[in-house]
Amino acid sequence: MVESHPVNRKKAFNMLFFLEFWERFGFYGLQAVLAGFFVKSLGMEDAESFVVFGAFSAMVYGYVSIGGYIGDKVLGTQRTITLGAVVLMLGYALMAMAGEDKTLVFLALGAIACGNGIFKANPSSLLSKLYEGDEQDLDSAFTMYYMAVNIGSFVSMLLVPIIGSQYGLSLGFMVCAMGLVMAIGGFIGFRYLVRGIDSPAGAEPLSYKKLALTIAGVAAMTLFSSWMLSHLSVAHWLLLIIGLLVYGVFFKMIIQAKGAERSRMIAAMILIVEAIVFFTLYQQMPTSLNFFAIKNVEHSILGIAIPNAEVFQTLNPFWIMIASPVLAWAYSHFGSEGKDLSMPAKFALGMFLTAGSFLVVGFSANFASSDGIVSAWWLVGSYFLSSIGELFISGLGLSMISKLVPQKLIGFLMGAWFLTTAISAILGGELATLTTVSKDIVDPLQTLPVYSQVFTQIGLVTLGVTVVMALTVPMLNRLINKTDEEEEDAVVAVAEN
Repeated sequence: MVESHPVNRKKAFNMLFFLEFWERFGFYGLQAVLAGFFVKSLGMEDAESFVVFGAFSAMVYGYVSIGGYIGDKVLGTQRTITLGAVVLMLGYALMAMAGEDKTLVFLALGAIACGNGIFKANPSSLLSKLYEGDEQDLDSAFTMYYMAVNIGSFVSMLLVPIIGSQYGLSLGFMVCAMGLVMAIGGFIGFRYLVRGIDSPAGAEPLSYKKLALTIAGVAAMTLFSSWMLSHLSVAHWLLLIIGLLVYGVFFKMIIQAKGAERSRMIAAMILIVEAIVFFTLYQQMPTSLNFFAIKNVEHSILGIAIPNAEVFQTLNPFWIMIASPVLAWAYSHFGSEGKDLSMPAKFALGMFLTAGSFLVVGFSANFASSDGIVSAWWLVGSYFLSSIGELFISGLGLSMISKLVPQKLIGFLMGAWFLTTAISAILGGELATLTTVSKDIVDPLQTLPVYSQVFTQIGLVTLGVTVVMALTVPMLNRLINKTDEEEEDAVVAVAEN
């Protein structure tokens, strides 16, 4: 970390909270309506919309490693945040102007994917540097930071679908763009709060040559990303290549590391593989679960009519906003007493809750009305379980990376963490296609058995994964807690034998 004057952590955290709120406001506002937009405005079948949505999501998260590298080695963390936010703002504005022009829509989505890739890893990296050396509060800080993500997503998932249904989605997308204007203004205005907290590249004077080359690269990548959305096989192959390169570099780092550092990085790699399973399931929220809500869930709750079924997606950030402060307190309280669950145990518990969330939806078909509609309360319960599970896995993933990998590699490996979501987006899109039926089938009595069967099978398979994860918890705890002294003792014992 760059040498600096004492930093007011609370104010700096609040600034990053505000930044992440508006960035996530834009992304989740788009995500809430995108699969439906593909069907209604671009004329896609359900299955095609899921696959294109998965490819777009894969780009969004697959490019994060690139943004982490730019933040670490090229422009610096803070400058990269600003650049990414500007590209995102331009992408949402173009989306607002695109209408039903498929070419412009894909160009806008390409810009959003690139902007997100540049931006995403760097606020997390900045936060980890802010709390460097204070592991006791790290889980708590990242959980509260994760709450910013979900406050932003809750507000946007509520507003954008309603604005879209009342005034058109163009206005909804423009609101997302205005949110990024707020984010950029807030970060530039209050950057002094994190003065001196940056990567080594950020401590150096700005190189206009590097900046120009980066901007040119972003423009080229935006055009290429737009083209890939029309050529999905290329997108899948590119993600495979990026994944092999990133995890290949990670594997090389593990081999080069020694002692306890190597053990912790091995544990991080295993937890990342576990996270891929979770994120594949998470991708069902904006795809198959969203369409289930549209077709087979009662559009009212507590007697209040739901104007747009896509609004049900706000249940995810709603539960996370409620639970985040409770879990943040619990991590800090029990951590200070030495009674907190280990990271691998939290991952296993999160997967167990996620399995339950799908079993609840599958089971709900047994209580459907005569016309194939189930009560919205089943969806409320399902989202509650999956959201708490998300906090145990996704909410702590960045904290896990911060704890288990060296600070000098933090930006790159946070990018590797987000790459798990990219891989899972492709898998999740393909998994969602198992629930699709022809456009001609609109009878809830015909769609309900399909959703019920698929969601039940997903829940049972996930339950099996949970058992495997639970069995590996002791091994992972040993890897995480291994010290260099233990490693040296083991070497000596082998030598003596």
